[in-house]
Amino acid sequence: MNIPAELKYTKDHEWVRIEGDVATVGITDFAQGELGDIVYVEVETLDETLDAEEVFGTVEAVKTVSDLFLPLSGEIVEFNESLEDEPEVVNSDPYGAGWMIKIKLSDASEVDGLMSADDYKALVGA
Repeated sequence: MNIPAELKYTKDHEWVRIEGDVATVGITDFAQGELGDIVYVEVETLDETLDAEEVFGTVEAVKTVSDLFLPLSGEIVEFNESLEDEPEVVNSDPYGAGWMIKIKLSDASEVDGLMSADDYKALVGA
């Protein structure tokens, strides 16, 4: 299981990469493995400002649909539109080409509440 040390994580199995005041968000290798073959990613909150823990979209796999929870408060400024045509890239490259959204952070101090790679490993038993 791949859990990159430079990223932050949530209990909802999302990863976060912070670059200045922008956070890139996707689902973890563990999450995509649990979901199985991903067939659709839906994000209808582009250009909206949401609070942490609010639902920003859904990911649909062959067997299930799961909500995606915003890890940090802010405005959703970008959606990875390539996922509309190739949602399976979330399975093959969850930390790279399979990223889902970018958020302009409202409160950078919220980053301190995210999990480290070691904390996430403990959560999933890796």
